[in-house]
Amino acid sequence: MSIRYSQDFKDSLVKLHQEGRSLKSLTEEFDPSKDSIAIRVKQATPIIIKGQSKTLKDVKQLDKRLTILEEENEILSRIA
Repeated sequence: MSIRYSQDFKDSLVKLHQEGRSLKSLTEEFDPSKDSIAIRVKQATPIIIKGQSKTLKDVKQLDKRLTILEEENEILSRIA
């Protein structure tokens, strides 16, 4: 059975890890797997792109939006 955790709960685990808590201690105290927490930490870790701080989650959302805009642009160019 898969347990669904709230975004606030996931964010709090990431924050605790960023403040120095180990994945193991978070798993033991709060129950999600180490892999699950590690994925969330990776997604929340900022990266610098052209001088701007973005998270992996931000980049994925921007990539999805870019794909949609490219498809819309292709449709519009066919019409014109």
